[in-house]
Amino acid sequence: MDTALTRLVGVRHPIVQTGMGWVAGPRLVSATANAGALGILASATMTLDQLKTAIREVKSRTDAPFGVNLRADAADAGDRVRLMIDEGVRVASFALAPSAELIAELKEAGVVVVPSVGARRHAEKVAAWGADAVIVQGGEGGGHTGEVASTVLLPQVVDAVDIPVVAAGGFFDGRGLVAARAYGAAGVAMGTRFLLTSDSTVPDAVKARYLAATVRDVTVTRAVDGLPHRMLRTDLVTGLENSGRAKALLRAVRHATGFRRLSGLTWRRMLHDGLALKHGKDLTWSQVLLAANTPMLLKSAMVDGRTDLGVMASGQVAGVIDDLPSCAELVERIMKEAEEVLESLSTPR
Repeated sequence: MDTALTRLVGVRHPIVQTGMGWVAGPRLVSATANAGALGILASATMTLDQLKTAIREVKSRTDAPFGVNLRADAADAGDRVRLMIDEGVRVASFALAPSAELIAELKEAGVVVVPSVGARRHAEKVAAWGADAVIVQGGEGGGHTGEVASTVLLPQVVDAVDIPVVAAGGFFDGRGLVAARAYGAAGVAMGTRFLLTSDSTVPDAVKARYLAATVRDVTVTRAVDGLPHRMLRTDLVTGLENSGRAKALLRAVRHATGFRRLSGLTWRRMLHDGLALKHGKDLTWSQVLLAANTPMLLKSAMVDGRTDLGVMASGQVAGVIDDLPSCAELVERIMKEAEEVLESLSTPR
């Protein structure tokens, strides 16, 4: 399926695996790339040296294009951009809108810039700054999310910008790909669907929790870091929602201390990252601390398998996924389904 996305980044299929922290590591990214889709390496949970090692591991596993997801507000974002350029990474993905200066630096080096947005105005802003494409996530998507459904947000963005638009939030099969194309998107991006593959390094017990979930078990909460965050409903999430201010602050400090030891970050750097999320938002100090170390809560589940101590970001599609194919099987299935849907639509009824 030839689209503006496949031509832009050089992949065979208009499918993107999103940069999920602790999930989108070298094994998943390279498996996605070898399947003909665009794999995105998550770097926010890595140190600079770990990122360099991860990029080189992906390159050792595949010759296909892949990308790296960055936090545009990270204190060392510039260093990470320069590392990507030096290592020849094809695509730069951003969870938050990058500055015009970062976009210009990447584009000058020939890197394709693809920010993720959740609102039309944000898409218009990054397009005006020179972004090459944009991933637009509707409210169905996992992790930090908005309130507008993909079926409403996607056509708004497609009509507002002249760059390729990739649809995210609620996509998991070939029918969704055809629907996104009908709206004018150049492809689809999926997180939860790729998390639930045999190539994902997420512990089996955690995958089982996702597979057992119904659509009603996927909730949106502000209790983790003060921002709307879509995840599986667990006792921990309920406990965070019911915690008093003092208890929440104590829990935040404890988690922040653990993440500081793990990441090697200074308290100043962690508070900088937390305050970057607080900017323009009414967050408490406990939420600022949690925002700075939410990766630790994700690691507890996604790496350590402790669903009782961590959070499990999830799109609503978790409620309709019931298998763990390889990335190659998944991409092949989606493309076959899309072809069958297109054929059925062209057959008179």
